[in-house]
Amino acid sequence: MIEPYDDTAPTGEKITEYDRTHIKLYLRLLDAETEGADWQEASRVLFGIDPAREPQRARKVYKSHLARARWMTQTGYLLLLRRSGDGCR
Repeated sequence: MIEPYDDTAPTGEKITEYDRTHIKLYLRLLDAETEGADWQEASRVLFGIDPAREPQRARKVYKSHLARARWMTQTGYLLLLRRSGDGCR
């Protein structure tokens, strides 16, 4: 089953509930990119959008979520670690 998602992923510098809910999606996007999967196939499989019928939307959703997935690997994970470390003191 495809999770509900927004057409545009969050863009702020804070981790949102949306991010927490969609961590697996972000990881799947990064895996697909690493494996060289075509963005159109990823849009179809991960978001359930037919890029032939909705090319602009499919590309927008894919690019937005992939950008957020990259942010999570570069910056967001540090915020997660800091937050989880707060409860360990």
